[in-house]
Order: sequence, then C-alpha cells, then structure tokens
Amino acid sequence: MEHSVYQAQYAAFVSMTEKRLTELSAQYLPASSRIGQAAQYSLLGGGKRVRAVLVLAACGLAGSDPAQAVDYAVALEMLHCYSLIHDDLPCMDNDDTRRGRPSCHRQFDEATALLAADALVTAAFEVIANAPLPAESRVKAAAHLSGAGGARGMLYGQELDKHYETVRATESELLNLHAHKTGALIIAGTDLGCDAAGASSEQRTALAHYAAELGLVFQIVDDILDVTSTTEQLGKPVGSDEANDKTTFITLYGLEGARRLAESHNEAAMAALTPLGKPAEFLCEMARELLRRDK
Repeated sequence: MEHSVYQAQYAAFVSMTEKRLTELSAQYLPASSRIGQAAQYSLLGGGKRVRAVLVLAACGLAGSDPAQAVDYAVALEMLHCYSLIHDDLPCMDNDDTRRGRPSCHRQFDEATALLAADALVTAAFEVIANAPLPAESRVKAAAHLSGAGGARGMLYGQELDKHYETVRATESELLNLHAHKTGALIIAGTDLGCDAAGASSEQRTALAHYAAELGLVFQIVDDILDVTSTTEQLGKPVGSDEANDKTTFITLYGLEGARRLAESHNEAAMAALTPLGKPAEFLCEMARELLRRDK
C-alpha cells in the first residue's frame, strides 16, 4: 500500500472516530456536570486513536463496513482514556501533562479526575449496550472489552507496573507486564472489530496474533521515546521511567538492543497477517508506521 493511501485511510478512520466520540460524549458524558466536563476534556483532547483505528480496520478486513464498528471504537477509546486519567494520578505515575495539556487532575482536581475516569469506563459499556448491532455481537464485545480492561488484562498490567517500580523485572516478567498493560487493549481493538463484522475464527486468530506483537512494538517504542524525545514533542513528561526506577526495555537491552527488539516484533506482527492476504495491507503499513513513530 502506498504510504499516501495509508495516511488518507488512517485520517478517515480518525475523523469517523472523532465525530462519533463528540456525539456520544454529549449523550453519555454531558458537560452539565463537572465530571462530564473533565471526561470530555480528556477524551476529546486528541491522541493517535490507534485502538479505534484497529477496531475499524479489523472490521473492514473481515468484510464489513468499518462504519458499523464505530461505536465499538468509541467504547474502546473511552476505556483507554479512563486508564490514562488514572495513570496520571499522584498515586500512580504522578504526571502533570498529557497530550501537551495539563493532565485531568491538574486541570480539575484529583476527586473530579477520579470520578471522570469512572464515568468513562461505565459509559464505554453503555455505548456497547446501545450500539446498533445484533445482541450477540454486543455481548461478545462487552466480554472482550471487560476482559481486556479488567483484573486479567490492563489492570493487572498496571499492578505489575507498580510492583516493578521497586523490584527489578526479568525479561519474561517485563514481557508479561506489557502484554497486559499495553497489549490487552491493543488486542481488544482487533477483537471488537471482529465482533462487529462477525469475523471467521481464522481472521480472529491472525488478527489477535498481529495485535499482540503490535502491542509489544508500541511499548518498546514508548520506552525508546522516553529517553530520546522531548516533553514538547511527546506532549507528556519524558524521563519518568528512569525517575521512577522502572525496569524498561531500555534498562534490559540498551537503546540499540531495544530498537532491534522492536523491529523483530514488528516483523512478527506483519508475518501474522500473511494468511489474510491483500486486505491486510493497511494493517501491515500501520505496523511499519508505529515502529518509526516519533511521538
């Protein structure tokens, strides 16, 4: 796929997501309340929308109109945003900025940020429950999203992340940490797209393998950017991993070793798509793009 074609498609997916995010935020997170204002502040404050794009792309790859998966994409972005608000809190990573603006608890206050995050995670499941898709699809989507976000998924990864602030992680422990903290919601993206499209088991398996590898690439590149980029470029603090004495792919492999590891997982991600043929070209290009991202 030509890169210009990929960029246009990515932009179209993001535009579709942003439009629906605005509509559903007004419905489920009304600005008449302070927590609604805080939730909208964080949710509509930009971002790469990687997870939403995965939902839409997976739905299209499975042979359905990506537009029918847009509510699932919104739900995933809502749940992801809740995790970011919590991640920034003083009891977690204590970060003052997010996406180039004050983090939610700095713009509002800690109690409001906590409640806004809670509102986002509950709104995510309300969005899925009311999505214009068959009941069977919505049940599967709710199961995938809750599994990915809960104590067996992203939240467990957050627990491990806090644990390894004081205990040095081994390679296998670090991979397990990020398979949960980052990878779970990346995999949820392809799962939800498949749920919307009624994908085959072969498509689901290939996409889940792709997403698992992509999640590791995403995290390794995050670790690299934490030591090579600037706060202005990333829109969030850099050097926080070192400040919190976290085990990262940099501390285990060094900068060049981490880059080689990211390339290896990126190749594995693209190889997982081989059985899906030409329809997977967009996702292959997405993997290449995420490998070379600078923010």
